[in-house]
Amino acid sequence: MTCVLALLLTMYPLHASAAPGVSANNAVLMEYESGRVLYDKGGHEQRSIASITKIMTAIVAIESGKLEEEVTVSDRASRTEGSSIYLKPGDKMKLKDLVYGLMLRSGNDSAVAIAEHVGGSVEGFTHLMNEKATWIGMEKSSFSNPHGLEGEGHYSTAYDMALLTRYAMNNKTFVKIFGTEKYKAETVQYPWRNKNKLLTRYYKYCTGGKTGFTRKAGRTLVTTAEKDGMKLIAVTLNASDDWNDHSNLFNWGFNSYDLERIKKEGEIQIPLPDGKTISGEILNEVILPLSKSELKKVENKIYIKEDLQLIKDSIIGKQVYQVDGQVLAERNIYHEPAPPKKESFMDKVKQIFHHISGVI
Repeated sequence: MTCVLALLLTMYPLHASAAPGVSANNAVLMEYESGRVLYDKGGHEQRSIASITKIMTAIVAIESGKLEEEVTVSDRASRTEGSSIYLKPGDKMKLKDLVYGLMLRSGNDSAVAIAEHVGGSVEGFTHLMNEKATWIGMEKSSFSNPHGLEGEGHYSTAYDMALLTRYAMNNKTFVKIFGTEKYKAETVQYPWRNKNKLLTRYYKYCTGGKTGFTRKAGRTLVTTAEKDGMKLIAVTLNASDDWNDHSNLFNWGFNSYDLERIKKEGEIQIPLPDGKTISGEILNEVILPLSKSELKKVENKIYIKEDLQLIKDSIIGKQVYQVDGQVLAERNIYHEPAPPKKESFMDKVKQIFHHISGVI
């Protein structure tokens, strides 16, 4: 059977110790480096998500490359209901400042102004949001607006929102805005303060986050934290005690797991059934969050493609890492041609002799 050649980005939790209970109906704790899910409570159930929607709005706006452009606020934007940064029709503000207002103050008016400028219209922007969701792999998500107010066809899952946040954390500008406690836009009189109290008050390892609330969704929250080099992403939906939910999940994750380098990138020798070996290469090192008991049980298996043709096949197999039969990571193995054999002094003498003698 031909092996499946893929990089595994999603993992299900292997509980290192008793996980904390949470008030949330749905929750996920994900480790950033590997994407491994450490805790899952209804993580794949579709739910209303409220203003954590704005994580998608922010990353689409940031990636547009228009942050320094000036935006003119429309009447539609200024009239958007709910949380606001109090924009008025005709106001002019840099897109960058609108993104800060979006993330720190959860401005729904800011969300619409961003959407109209980047996408040409709210409808055009939501198309961009859904395209991005598909590209990231958010298979159970759909967006119908840029702010998270209740609307038909607007939903996601705790797992998908963790995937989105993990993706966004690769963008330095997003990380900076996500973790900003206070920001003053050029055109406002007073600075905006972040509504995420886990960042500003409650949890010293918190590095960023986004709050949300509607009557239907309840309290929703996405936060990130880092301790001793490990980065964690927590998502809760419909939680009555989300600040404590996130603090407890982070503490449990940091106490139960350590980041372990299981395999360095580089050359690998692959044994063949006939007793020979071939050289391969793994491009990305394997770093996994593991409990002490899991570390002792990590197994790796190598699968080679059938009907292997080294000249034609750049990917020749995969290496799989698992604990108790559960796959935690996969890495493609690429064909690495053997380096040319170095000529010895006697080889060169023979070549000269053959040349003189007319031997080819």
